[in-house]
Amino acid sequence: MNNTKPTAGKPVQITIDGKTYECPSFSGTENEKAFDIGKLRDQSGYVTFDNGYANSSPTTSSVTYLDGDNGILRYRGYPIEQLAEHASFIEVAWLLIYGELPTQNQLNQFHADLEANSVVDEKFIKLMDAFPKNAHPMAVLTAATVGLSTVYQNECDPGNKEHTEKSIRRLIGQFPSLCAAAYRHNHGDKLVPGKKGVDYCENFMHLMYSKDGSYTVPKEIVKALNLLLILHADHEQNCSTSTVRLVGSSSANLYASIAAGITALWGPLHGGANQAVMEMLEHIQKDGGDIEKTIAAAKDKNSNFRLMGFGHRVYKNFDPRAKLIKKACDNVLTSLGVKNPLLDLAKKLEEAALKDPYFVEKKLYPNVDFYSGIIYSALNIPTEMFTPMFALGRLPGWIAQWKEMVDGGTTKIGRPRQIYTGYTARNFKPVSERG
Repeated sequence: MNNTKPTAGKPVQITIDGKTYECPSFSGTENEKAFDIGKLRDQSGYVTFDNGYANSSPTTSSVTYLDGDNGILRYRGYPIEQLAEHASFIEVAWLLIYGELPTQNQLNQFHADLEANSVVDEKFIKLMDAFPKNAHPMAVLTAATVGLSTVYQNECDPGNKEHTEKSIRRLIGQFPSLCAAAYRHNHGDKLVPGKKGVDYCENFMHLMYSKDGSYTVPKEIVKALNLLLILHADHEQNCSTSTVRLVGSSSANLYASIAAGITALWGPLHGGANQAVMEMLEHIQKDGGDIEKTIAAAKDKNSNFRLMGFGHRVYKNFDPRAKLIKKACDNVLTSLGVKNPLLDLAKKLEEAALKDPYFVEKKLYPNVDFYSGIIYSALNIPTEMFTPMFALGRLPGWIAQWKEMVDGGTTKIGRPRQIYTGYTARNFKPVSERG
């Protein structure tokens, strides 16, 4: 696995109150530059302030390279465009976790290991039965994921490589069943056994929708799901991945760390964005479907309306995943002959936004969340399952980032600082004197 050490550069000098301090600098393999302010507080009494960690790097990593200015995304050096066209999701999972594309023998064994570890303990089905029927699948999925650590509590030591390998296969093997069980719980259906000897995505759809074993998954759906999961598999140090690393830095086991990532993903500004897109479209439709009115509201600074699925925190030009998924979206809708008023509305909204000078100037293009929600809807996957689908795709990336941190053995427990803005010291008063 290629994990090149950063290249040292000239020290960066910071002058504070007339005194100069030197901070070590270094660069990565793509010439990304950084300087280390780890000792600055001890030397000067100052900490750096970076709201939302927009310009802070808590780690070095060899997993994913992202260039937001030029719309580049690579997993372990491979362009996302090549992986999306030629690889399966399980190949990409292996690549992310172990650093290289698998040989045929490794791929066959990995498939076999995942199948062997795909059966979910009956206790977890009972656990899900304890949730309300309308419980959000992300809540159920989080509880089930962290609950796996109780089943394998004697084999989930992060410092034990054998435990780690078992945990990886158990988690990837059982995660489709956990997602499907959360869905079927909401619909009052019992979980069916997995299907042996089929593609990971085909098995997932079988787990979701099979009633009597006769359910067959169209090839177009399998292909589309493979693409969606690959495009979501990792995305550098985003909110949920950073959460997995932060929790893992305390030596928490893999299941607990991934469960934390799931809860971070749940938010509508992160993994819940594709669900928010469809809810936005429903709102627009109920409001009369006026696209011009919607565009005007999105541009109005005094409006509470927010156009979901456009623009990106990191990509300043275009989201390379969106280009790939837009093409797949068109193919899926055409091949399946899907006709849905919301999907027609989404196309009109996209067309209007791409022509509007305001959106063009600010480079607010449709992102991966806009198109993924449309595809999931076309595949009859309900809105509340969009974020669990995202979690299914992101799982290998979370595992790869966690494993990289654990294997490195040099990560300190995450402990950000703050700038306190509360009361200064004051004396306690008995309740009789407060008024």
